[in-house]
Amino acid sequence: MKENESNLRQQITDLSKTLKLPSIRKTLQDTTQEAVCHSWSYEQFLFTLLQNEDAHREENRKKAHVKRAGFPQYKYLQELNREELPDDVRIVLPELETLEFIKNAQNIVLAGNPGTGKTHIAIGLGINACKMGYNVLFTSIPQLLTQIRECRSARTLHQLELKFIKYDLVICDEFGYVSFNKDGAEALFNHLSLRTGRKATIITTNLAFDRWKEIFGDPILTAAMVDRLTHKAYLINMNGDSFRMKETQKWIKNKRI
Repeated sequence: MKENESNLRQQITDLSKTLKLPSIRKTLQDTTQEAVCHSWSYEQFLFTLLQNEDAHREENRKKAHVKRAGFPQYKYLQELNREELPDDVRIVLPELETLEFIKNAQNIVLAGNPGTGKTHIAIGLGINACKMGYNVLFTSIPQLLTQIRECRSARTLHQLELKFIKYDLVICDEFGYVSFNKDGAEALFNHLSLRTGRKATIITTNLAFDRWKEIFGDPILTAAMVDRLTHKAYLINMNGDSFRMKETQKWIKNKRI
């Protein structure tokens, strides 16, 4: 009898490999023991195995979404010390965490001096969006411009634009760290304009809006860009004390003790 059970379990394991059901293979023994212990019906036993498989696949889907987004590092909102955040973002962050801004195709502009948590918040919201099944892209502005130029040279710009529009959320980091020429300014404007009113975009920048003309070089183009990005958007003042500076000061203090 035991030999038959062993053979049957092996056959189930082999079939789970063939049918690509890894969770069933991994949880079969424990689930079988639990079923015997609690006198489960066949239906309950089968349902539990399938439920475990579905949960396993859902977890893998979430991981795949996060991986495809291209985050430079993983930063989570629960890691933030919210008491140290600038007032504007601390107040509005619970609302942003609902991700309703994605459903409503609203933009977020996080503007302020370096080290105040702009990128951390953007990545944290992006990871949460991935876990909810949204398609997310993280890119820096210099990286995006390079990609646009390469696609233009390869005559694949239209394909890039179609792909760019389809993302539920695009995070554009480091807006304002590098200035660009007229062609670059127009390319960026055209690219971001494709998403206006259709999909959500998060911009992180170290420059106030009145200084954007420094990187665009064209006041008319700058005004048009600001108008499109800020329409019905969350405009969040991120000026405050640098987290990195605070950490450095704590490190120096601890070294002296």
